[in-house]
Formats: sequence, C-alpha cells, structure tokens
Amino acid sequence: MNETTELIKNITEGIQEKKGSNIVVADLTGISETISKYFVICQGNSPTQVGAIVDSIKEFTRKNSGVKPFAVDGLRNSQWVAMDYSDVLVHVFLPETRQYYNLENLWADARLTSVPDIE
Repeated sequence: MNETTELIKNITEGIQEKKGSNIVVADLTGISETISKYFVICQGNSPTQVGAIVDSIKEFTRKNSGVKPFAVDGLRNSQWVAMDYSDVLVHVFLPETRQYYNLENLWADARLTSVPDIE
C-alpha cells in the first residue's frame, strides 16, 4: 500500500470513528493542474460533530501514518473545515454547506468512490 492510499484509509477511519457520513473519495490524478491528487469529502450533522471528526482525522493520521496536516482552516464556525495533507485535501462539511458548494459536481471529471457509512 503506498503512502497516499494509507493516508486516505486513515482519514476515512478517522471520519468513521466519529460517525461522519456520506464519505466520498475523489481521485483527481487523471485531471491536469489540480491542487492535490485526492479529495476526501464527508459531513457531520452539527458544528460540534464536524470539529470532532477533524480531531479524529488528525489523531488517526498522526498515530497510524505519522502525518500531520499542513493546515486546517474553517474551525471557527465549523460549517466547512478543510484539512491540507498535500496530496490529499479533506473537506468536512455541514450537510447544507456541502449541498451548496457541491464539490463532487465541481470536479465532475474526477473518479468518485463512495465509502459506506458505519451504522
């Protein structure tokens, strides 16, 4: 398993640990001139849950991959938090904010993979 695949796995597990939902991995490697190779997009049901998901992602990636995000932005209101892991950008949304920005359709050329929710 390469480093990026392992990182995405740890990000996904961090999201699932805090019951984040509607996880989508967007593979941008086939698109030229993108800001990263992958997006991981998910949502939480409240600003508190969004913050908990972000903390869980940080913990899982640090503990299992030895990686910390270069930057985390959006925690002040926790409607949309972006986490920069260089090759992977993580977007944790509130449902209405996610619907408004609709990143999955914005990157329509990307190969999208849905990760099942954990009950």
